[in-house]
Amino acid sequence: MNLPAIPALSVNLSAALQSKIDNKTKPLGSLGRLEELALRLGLMQGSLSPTLDRGLVLVFAGDHGLARERVSPCPQEITVQMVHNFLKGGAAINAFARQHGIDLKVVDAGVAADFADAPDLIHRKLGHGTRNALHEPAMTRAETEAGIAAGIELAVAYSDDGYEAFIPGEMGIGNTSPSALLCSTLLDLPLEVCVGRGAGHDDVGLKHKLDVLRRTQLRHAEVREPLAALAAYGGYEIAMMVGCMIGAASRRRLVIVDGFIATAAAVVAEKLRPGVLGYCVFSHASAETGHAHAVRALGVRPLVDFDLRLGEGTGAVLVWPLIVSATVFLRDMETFDSAGVSRNG
Repeated sequence: MNLPAIPALSVNLSAALQSKIDNKTKPLGSLGRLEELALRLGLMQGSLSPTLDRGLVLVFAGDHGLARERVSPCPQEITVQMVHNFLKGGAAINAFARQHGIDLKVVDAGVAADFADAPDLIHRKLGHGTRNALHEPAMTRAETEAGIAAGIELAVAYSDDGYEAFIPGEMGIGNTSPSALLCSTLLDLPLEVCVGRGAGHDDVGLKHKLDVLRRTQLRHAEVREPLAALAAYGGYEIAMMVGCMIGAASRRRLVIVDGFIATAAAVVAEKLRPGVLGYCVFSHASAETGHAHAVRALGVRPLVDFDLRLGEGTGAVLVWPLIVSATVFLRDMETFDSAGVSRNG
């Protein structure tokens, strides 16, 4: 598959950025991880004065054939119902995006229903839900590549429109299951540490889910390569999230990673195009069991821990003000010289 190159971070600016950070009117390192964010944003954008004026949430929606195995306590019909809710502006992601002035679009990647045209709806349907991964690959190779290509195309187009940051969100009943399978397979983690309660399984439901996913992984035991794993387990929305992350990174844009499903997409994206993670900030430590193991395996550290597990991109939107603040202090704080303030010591 022809994927865009990921530009290297502008490490030649590291010393100048660190000097600029250190010369602000504060004790060295006193803004903690905000200073780390400022440095990383400068390296991403290749600038001593990085900006984050425009962010975009892309909520990718798709259904999963594996949901027929009752891996989620919720009926599959909720996917289409929630897409309508997004389009009406009534979901948590809509409320938080409005609060922070972030634009939002909904992408029909593969919902098991058709939607009329709507102002914030993007039609990219690859199918009416994936196949049942317990019995066959969830997607064909062609569908998988088409999904990734669609995500890349959207990220590139919106980058050209002036968006500086992307928040890939998702909606799809059952999608913690392919995410668990992807993280287990591609990060070499035991499946049982990757499988959580999802939308709210009780102990019996969790045991059943783990049993189904063990059999699904056994069905695809030969799968190790990232594109093949994505095809085997699904889903359409995850494939487009992978593409969105690759496309955004190819244009030196920030990707704010939400929870477990978004992290699974980041795993695939990084395996396909090493360097993508350099443009990713992991927003929060999801309460979904597998997330802690996945981020540890990736060697990344989420910004906050609020016990969130909603998806949609909500956790990523909630940390937007923190990330923007990293650019604000770099731009607006006085230096010791300009403020006439004596340095410590």
